[in-house]
Amino acid sequence: MNALISPDETWLLWAFLVGWAAISIFLEQKYEWASKLSGAIIALVGAMLLANFGVIPIESPTYDVVWTYVVPLAIPLLLFQSNIIKIWKESGRLLMIFLISSIGTVAGTIIAFFLLRDYIPGLDEIGAMVAGSYTGGSVNFAAMATRFDVDGETVSSTVVADNMLMALYFLVLIAIPAVGFFKKNYNSPHIDELEQKAGGDENQAAAYWKRKEISLNDIALAVGSSFAIVAVSFKLAEFFSNVIPADANIFLTLLRGIIGDNYLMLTTITLLLVSLLPKYFSSINGAQEIGTFLIYIFFVVIGVPASLPLIIQNAPLILLFAAIIVTINMLISFSFGKLFKFSLEEIILSSNANIGGPTTAAAMAISRGWTKLVGPILIIGTLGYIIGNYIGTGLGVWFAGMM
Repeated sequence: MNALISPDETWLLWAFLVGWAAISIFLEQKYEWASKLSGAIIALVGAMLLANFGVIPIESPTYDVVWTYVVPLAIPLLLFQSNIIKIWKESGRLLMIFLISSIGTVAGTIIAFFLLRDYIPGLDEIGAMVAGSYTGGSVNFAAMATRFDVDGETVSSTVVADNMLMALYFLVLIAIPAVGFFKKNYNSPHIDELEQKAGGDENQAAAYWKRKEISLNDIALAVGSSFAIVAVSFKLAEFFSNVIPADANIFLTLLRGIIGDNYLMLTTITLLLVSLLPKYFSSINGAQEIGTFLIYIFFVVIGVPASLPLIIQNAPLILLFAAIIVTINMLISFSFGKLFKFSLEEIILSSNANIGGPTTAAAMAISRGWTKLVGPILIIGTLGYIIGNYIGTGLGVWFAGMM
């Protein structure tokens, strides 16, 4: 189907990508309904609708630029506040339920793989992408697609299913606090506190993302550091990838897959630097805001290929594959969350951070007024960027040996 804007209209497409990301943030902070829905879902669903109605193209080189450059630059910016020691000291409890939820993703991926491997071609690569995505978020999806050099058609079909399930699951998680069963069987201290303070009309998203002190020096250090970290990390990964033989033995192949992978190297180098130079990175104001805006642009891009005709034609089984993973993630998260007496808010945000990443989880926490959990879930959720890449890589290599 020919779109109103052609794939080679670079400036028009960039205007749409950046403009719609900005509109999504504006709506989230201006209107209560948008705040509850979250800007991330507005960005994703809006792009999905415009693509399906033929306003913007399903594929374009402009979208590839976002995958190749925007996402890598966003990762360090979002990790600048993620000191590993700080994660444990301040968020140990939330870390536990997040890791339990991650186990749900791994279990779901393995079960779904064995159920459907005879019916879906290339399920090893699809499994790697979805497992990575449903551990840390869409950033990991991009990393796994690049890591396994997945062909464009498979990526597009998987993105369609992934995005559709992700959007639907977010809507489910948003609705859960209002369901009587969950209110009756789970502790919900943050919801209870809000109900006691009932009457406030302040938009929680606008309150969280209020103006902060930021200087030209902050912007320069944030952007400059991110560019430098990406360049060094990718160059190191390229070096190891060239030095270590591709088909030597299992150990060298695994080693090459770890230290020769751009995204694994990027997240590892960033966290090492943040741990070694905590004062420098914590003193940079605005890094979280810039990184979040870049991720919103990525949300727009991942919504574009979610074509309903494509789902019907190419991705119904992939949609089922993703649905099995999400369902098992949810069952394990809520079952073990109940067993270990985690709060309803902690379980919801941890599962959200797995499926959609820290940005969507933080957006949900902000929109619901669970302000005490915003910082911790951002810190814990960014850990998913790291373990998601390792989980996706490990499962992908394992699955490939069984196809």
